[in-house]
Amino acid sequence: MFVDQVKIYVKGGDGGNGMVAFRREKYVPKGGPAGGDGGKGANVVFEVAEGLRTLMDFRYQRHFKAPRGEHGMSKNQHGKNSKDMIVKVPPGTVVIDADTQEVIADLVEHEQQAIIAKGGRGGRGNSRFATPANPAPELSENGEPGQERDVILELKLLADVGLVGFPSVGKSTLLSVVSSAKPKIAEYHFTTIVPNLGMVETEDGRSFVMADLPGLIEGASEGVGLGHQFLRHIERTRVIVHVIDMAAMEGRDPFEDFLTINKELKEYNLRLTERPQIIVANKMDMPDAEENLQKFKEQLNEDYPIFPISAVTRKGLRELLYAVADKIEETPEFPLEHEEEETGIHRVLYKHEADPEAFTITREPDGSFVVSGEKVEKLFKMTDFSREESVRRFARQLRGLGVDDALRQRGATDGDIVKLLEFEFEFIE
Repeated sequence: MFVDQVKIYVKGGDGGNGMVAFRREKYVPKGGPAGGDGGKGANVVFEVAEGLRTLMDFRYQRHFKAPRGEHGMSKNQHGKNSKDMIVKVPPGTVVIDADTQEVIADLVEHEQQAIIAKGGRGGRGNSRFATPANPAPELSENGEPGQERDVILELKLLADVGLVGFPSVGKSTLLSVVSSAKPKIAEYHFTTIVPNLGMVETEDGRSFVMADLPGLIEGASEGVGLGHQFLRHIERTRVIVHVIDMAAMEGRDPFEDFLTINKELKEYNLRLTERPQIIVANKMDMPDAEENLQKFKEQLNEDYPIFPISAVTRKGLRELLYAVADKIEETPEFPLEHEEEETGIHRVLYKHEADPEAFTITREPDGSFVVSGEKVEKLFKMTDFSREESVRRFARQLRGLGVDDALRQRGATDGDIVKLLEFEFEFIE
């Protein structure tokens, strides 16, 4: 079975906790601070592996959690950073944030990598907080939580040429005679579910990948039938070869078929209309095909090249394949929009991340106040509440963010309950 879309959960490793430790000196019971920083948590990195062809493996493993960094140690020893978790994906995988629907990465080349969930930084040990006024602080940070998100993986077919057309127009037959592909061929309207790929080689030594894409039905751009599955696969093709049953053996009008499928391509994504299109008039060995072709040419307003062929008798295939190879050579690729950065990791792609909102305040029916927000929740998770100095520092951080003032503006008074994540506090003036 071909799996072209799956939803999974990824989480970067948490940073290691910083340590509270002190030097031992001969005549001083407690010397200066000596707690080391925690190590950085591992990133979850997706890497393209050419040998993979489907997303089937992700059906059986849907959670990927990277290891956390090592905790800081005494004698100012920093914890080790964790090694990135590498997850192999097939070429043509698009990674989409399930909540925002933004494209995180578009992975197409062998060994190309993208950081999908970042690991948290290590918490600072108490040696980082020493000051002349407080040379031996009992203060450290917990590690920063790793980034976690639900992502959707879509596998978009990597083919130079996409065969489109209604079911039973002869796409599968055409692919089978011009390549070594062996698609299932039958006379039924339920069409191809799995895109069949074939490597085509012309007589002059040029080669390209051709895909018999799942057949399109009217209403595909609105999600009818197999429409969206089909259209996701065609987005990557550089040249569209539109196969038409010119003998009208199914009782449909060839020109109406042509208009219907092009209408669907346009409604789904206007960029699909930018691709050059070659029309293949198939089944020319059948009765009425010549007459229908003449009528089709008279109705056609656009200047599309038309190649009359018979996939069964192989008539006209040589000229068609030469024309397709020529068109591929002069047509650029159509990548999805993404931002790109060269880093130490082989070609990492990433989407720009907006600054997280510091906090929001809402009111519960029982009168309590709820403080939430990525930034304030991260500070909370990095605070060691077992140490009084850490608690006081967290209170200062909240004041610095303006949480206290915002609570007062919302009507909070002394003794009111304030909730943050699963914890409750009293508001104290």
